[in-house]
Amino acid sequence: MEDITVQEFKERQGNGEALNVLDVREQWEYEEDNLGAILVPLGDLPTRHTELADWKEAELIVHCKSGGRAGQAKKYLISQGFTNVRNMLGGITAYREA
Repeated sequence: MEDITVQEFKERQGNGEALNVLDVREQWEYEEDNLGAILVPLGDLPTRHTELADWKEAELIVHCKSGGRAGQAKKYLISQGFTNVRNMLGGITAYREA
C-alpha cells in the first residue's frame, strides 16, 4: 500500500471527498490541533482496533505528528487484516506547513 502525501490528502479533502482518517497521537496532542480524524492513540491500538472494523477493507489514512507512529500503526493494522492503510507522510506537521 502506497503512502499518501500531504498534497494529495489536501487536494482530496479540498474536493470534499469523504476520507477515513485515523489520528494515532496522544489525546493532549489531538486537543492542541487536529484534522477531525478519529483518535486512537498508538498505545491503545491493540485493544481498540476493532472499533475500526468498518474500515477494514476501505482506504484508511493514518497520521501522527510527523509520520513515525503512523508508520507503526500502519504495520499493526495490516497485521490485523486491514487491506488499504496509508500513512500520511510528514504527519500533521507537514500538513500545517503545506
